[in-house]
Amino acid sequence: MARELAELREMDLATLVEELRSSKQEALNLRFRNATGQLDNTAEMGKVRRQIARINTLIRQQEIAAAEAAGK
Repeated sequence: MARELAELREMDLATLVEELRSSKQEALNLRFRNATGQLDNTAEMGKVRRQIARINTLIRQQEIAAAEAAGK
């Protein structure tokens, strides 16, 4: 589930998008498990949300860097 930030920084854009999709699916599963009372550790939901935010930030940073490189 949770990858280190250093690992995420090394990924290319396509891999980050796939990781984002996977994390969003995990967040959905955690929400369902929480709603049905099967989730014991609710802190996992926050961890996954932060992971999604990290991935979105890295994707945006790569998009900006690519745009700047294309503009020069």
